[in-house]
Amino acid sequence: MARTQFRFIQAMLGVGVAFAALTVQAQAVDVAAAEQLLETSKCGKCHSVDKQKDGPAYKKTAAKYKGKADGEAKLVTHLTTSPMVEIDGVKEEHTKVKSKDEAAIKNLARYILSR
Repeated sequence: MARTQFRFIQAMLGVGVAFAALTVQAQAVDVAAAEQLLETSKCGKCHSVDKQKDGPAYKKTAAKYKGKADGEAKLVTHLTTSPMVEIDGVKEEHTKVKSKDEAAIKNLARYILSR
C-alpha cells in the first residue's frame, strides 16, 4: 500500500510541475511583439519604461497592479476603451492601442506589467 501511495504522490507532483510549466509558458511575454505594438501605437509619446512623462512609467503601472488578480484585465480595458485621463490638469481621451488582436493586446498588458 505504501508503494502505491508513493507512486500516486509522484504522479501528482509530475502533473503539478507540468501544469506550472504550462501556466508560466502561457504568461510568457513576446517582448519584440509588445515593443512593436508600443511603437505602432505611439505609446512612447506619453509613456516610458521607467521615467514619468505625460503618462505614468510602465514601472509605476506595474507596481499599481502588482499582486492583483484583475490587473491584466484592467490594463487591457484601459488600452482598448479610450478612458478619460488627466494630463497637467486637462482631461482628454487616452488613445486606444492600434490593434484589434486580443492576444497581442494581452501580450502588451503583460509586457507593461512585467516592467
